[in-house]
Amino acid sequence: MKQADTRAECPDLKKIRQRVREKSASYDRYNFSPHYNDFLKAFFDLAQEYDSLDDFYRICVAVPLEMTGLAGALYLYDEKDKGLYLVCDSTCGVYPRKQPAPQDIVLSHEPYETGTCYLVPLYSKTPLDTFGVAGDQVPGWTENSGRVLGMYSVCPLSDLTESDRFFFSKYSNRIGYNLDNRLIAQQNIDHLKFINTLVMDIEHNVIVPNMYFRHLFNQLRKKITELNSLRSDIRDATGVRGRNCASCLGRCDELSRDLFSYHQELVKHHANITLFLESLFRREHFERGHLVLHPKRCFVEKEIILPQLEHYASRLRSASITVERPRNMLDEEFQIPVDIGLLSQVYANLFSNAAKYTREIFTHGGTSRKAVAYGRELIENFPEQGEKGVKFNVFTTGPNLSGEDGDRVFQEGVRATDSNAIPGTGHGLSFIRHVIELHGGTVGYEPTSEGNNFYFILPAPPVESSPSA
Repeated sequence: MKQADTRAECPDLKKIRQRVREKSASYDRYNFSPHYNDFLKAFFDLAQEYDSLDDFYRICVAVPLEMTGLAGALYLYDEKDKGLYLVCDSTCGVYPRKQPAPQDIVLSHEPYETGTCYLVPLYSKTPLDTFGVAGDQVPGWTENSGRVLGMYSVCPLSDLTESDRFFFSKYSNRIGYNLDNRLIAQQNIDHLKFINTLVMDIEHNVIVPNMYFRHLFNQLRKKITELNSLRSDIRDATGVRGRNCASCLGRCDELSRDLFSYHQELVKHHANITLFLESLFRREHFERGHLVLHPKRCFVEKEIILPQLEHYASRLRSASITVERPRNMLDEEFQIPVDIGLLSQVYANLFSNAAKYTREIFTHGGTSRKAVAYGRELIENFPEQGEKGVKFNVFTTGPNLSGEDGDRVFQEGVRATDSNAIPGTGHGLSFIRHVIELHGGTVGYEPTSEGNNFYFILPAPPVESSPSA
């Protein structure tokens, strides 16, 4: 029986088989030496072996250095900053901070030379790599079909033959393909991480606090039931000779005040939750895969701290915690651009922690103190030398955190070692760190002689907005 021809045309494979034939013809035309074939094998094997972007950057410059002795450098274009930056080279490896590219190295759709190096563009998708046809001659190809991710540099120029230049143009294509796929994969991973974190933010900052409504509604229903009972008493009393209705009327007044108080607290709580919902459920967060700030100039104490402090006032009173306010903050406060909704949640988390973790202490004078205090101060040389920052503090009395807890407390899921008996997830302080860093600031913890100070520092507004000396 004659065996069927397994190479018979399959409509589903037609397009890919055509590309295989084109690639095969291209490889014949390239006629790379065995050494360069080994070069590409090493690159692809290592690219599969290492997962991180930094390791991929290292592979891009280490393989040419090891296989040919030529120095390589990887420059990537930053869409946000609209600039070209050096991220890795064969001299220093990966740079902890991206370095601006020299003036003679620019983004280009075509290879070019500088005085010492040969520069090749890194395309996310290049013209069909077949038969040496120019990109603008390939059907369906335009400059917009591929995105230039950056430039790859090979040095020294004097050691490069024409065949070397041709090979590195093809090598840069392989870097571009791999880099684009890795960047997309990393973007998807970051997006999923953001969504997971956002879900935790919603649960921690919205859903759990929103349960307080149930308590308020129960109290309101209880008072309404009492009021209905009182009305029955008054109706009965009107028909009884000598019955004094004054006490009943007094109870009505008291119930009326209580109902009004609960109503006011409901309104404030609803306004607070609405602010949090609006700041967490912005469409931009989901479109871009990260929190997007809506900064607005405001007086931090008046518009953020005091409303949150009022919101937590009853809980602080129930825990017998005294609130110590700064004497001069309102008088000296100046406007600072912040995202009011997100920064309000920063203080909500700090005051919520204060209500749970503040402990009574005895001062050196022998008096007891159980308090939370807040304030702010100007500091020098933040975020850079010669600039000013504003340090916002929230202090609570109680035992100091251990050194290890203090260093790690702003990390996700970390809680103090002695807090197991207190409900919590360890998410609040990591949320604070994330929001403050988005504002260009930093967070920290300081032990003091009487308790713990949690702080964050934001860049100060321009000098003209600061109070005059």
